[in-house]
Amino acid sequence: MADKRTLRKKPSPFYDLVAIYARLRAPGGCPWDRVQTHASLRPYLIEEAYEVVDAIDEADPAKLREELGDLLGQVLFHAQLAAEKGRFGIDDAIRVHAEKMRRRHPHIFGTTKVRGVGDVLLNWEQIKYQEKKQERSSALDGIPRHLPALLKAHRMQDKAARLGFDWEHVDQVFAKLDEEMREFGAAYARKDKRMIREELGDILFALVNLARYLEVDPEDALKGTIRKFHDRFRHVEQRLKRSNKGFKDTSSAEKIRLWNQAKGKAGKKRKPS
Repeated sequence: MADKRTLRKKPSPFYDLVAIYARLRAPGGCPWDRVQTHASLRPYLIEEAYEVVDAIDEADPAKLREELGDLLGQVLFHAQLAAEKGRFGIDDAIRVHAEKMRRRHPHIFGTTKVRGVGDVLLNWEQIKYQEKKQERSSALDGIPRHLPALLKAHRMQDKAARLGFDWEHVDQVFAKLDEEMREFGAAYARKDKRMIREELGDILFALVNLARYLEVDPEDALKGTIRKFHDRFRHVEQRLKRSNKGFKDTSSAEKIRLWNQAKGKAGKKRKPS
């Protein structure tokens, strides 16, 4: 069945790798690989995807090449497990994806006319909704449940915007953020922990929406701030260590001075030579 199609010999590195995973899973193969399941491989799939992201962020072609291979290995591993159960093989998964790409690009593989990226995205969401309408009651149902909250908020807002549910001007987004800040202030003044939590979530959601509207990836923006905080904190740590001091026995004024010193140091690095 599917496994026979998957394992047929083809002169390509791709099918050589398919054969390697089949061998690892076969009787007498690797003891670790032979006991894996779709569920047990979940964390490795996620980890490999994030390692690809790291390679992209580092702009390292050699690392990206390696990590893409590792991610492909996870895809082939899952396809091999499915093939062993007679469900589908890697050829079937590729065929389904190819058909989907042709179907969702009617402006390339059909006669549909588009005026730009906006039309392409709108067509994509409408076609996707028609494909999934029997199993989904909303265009938002297709967003993975396990996405990190920041990314999930961005994807949800993006999907809604593609279908025309969006602000008309950035001033409206800023106004919404101001509104959420006022509501948070009122909840804080009442010391209402439930409302504080809810309003804080609304502020974060509004900030993600502002980032999306300004075409800034909120995940990248936050990562940049995390790296910046890490570098500045390390600077303060190192200066205190040289003075044989810790945070607890250092005055607030001194810690602020060292922090501003770290900020100044980082600013000089960014200046062109």
